[in-house]
Amino acid sequence: MTRFGYFLSCEEHDPKELVRQAKLAERAGFEGLWISDHYHPWLDAQGQSPFVWSVIGAIAEATSLPITTAVTCPLVRIHPAIIAQAAATSAVLTDGRFRLGVGTGEALNEHIIESRWPPASERLEMLEEAVELMRELWSGKLVTHRGLHYDVDNARLYTLPDSPPPVYVSGFGEKSVELAGRIGDGYICTGPAAELVEQFHKAGGEGKPTQGGLKVCYATDEAEARKTVHRLWPTQGIKGEASQLLPLPRHFEQLAEMVTEEQATASTPCGPDPEKHIQSIKEYVDAGFDEVYISQIGPEQDAFFDFYAREVLPRVR
Repeated sequence: MTRFGYFLSCEEHDPKELVRQAKLAERAGFEGLWISDHYHPWLDAQGQSPFVWSVIGAIAEATSLPITTAVTCPLVRIHPAIIAQAAATSAVLTDGRFRLGVGTGEALNEHIIESRWPPASERLEMLEEAVELMRELWSGKLVTHRGLHYDVDNARLYTLPDSPPPVYVSGFGEKSVELAGRIGDGYICTGPAAELVEQFHKAGGEGKPTQGGLKVCYATDEAEARKTVHRLWPTQGIKGEASQLLPLPRHFEQLAEMVTEEQATASTPCGPDPEKHIQSIKEYVDAGFDEVYISQIGPEQDAFFDFYAREVLPRVR
């Protein structure tokens, strides 16, 4: 049976609000949490980017829900040895309810440390080595690593969970999905793509969990909801590789000027009609995702949770 979770947006909300939303999500009947990991928001209008590991610690005490990073990039901005420590601590705080979602990242967040942004093929190599290194550290042994991309000298993690945190790998193209199936304990995607789920299974992911995520915008007025999406997430209408390559929010704002409201909302159910929300969620269920995470765009968070508790979650289960 598909499980339904809530997607916490670190781009839109400050840390205390994210913790509040996590508690509201649990009360509304959501069964898990995704949380984004950003240094910059996509646009200045979104306005936030708290340090995700501090927020996870607070959420661990505030709820009993499983938490997955969607996703962390353990390549450039933070060394994988430090991500390994952060993930292990999060797993301890959550009594094993933490899952480390990883991906190859965006220049938007990673260039702050290293101006050179590696090409996609190199980032996939880096991700594979990073995951291998983190798992070695989670063994609790003293680790010295001399790799193609990372070096570690006599490092040992002392605070460890009973079992290593599962690593879920994000993938949108053929090579990244193949890597997810080969090295991941699970798969993460933000589109209802049945062909990618099938590819993940064929690449070694058969029997492993798959997670999909989408954005929605509940409001009592559909036109206002569409305006909210166009204001805060026009980036949804930007195609191609720009989301991986552009370094600053202002660059996304420049591209977003060319995105129409129709393009921004093409994949986002807007307004108070539960059927539109249910249909979008069912696309992920029909594509074969085991878990589906929903993010509410904009400020109407309390109304959204009430709406989903009454009108949506009982009908998609």
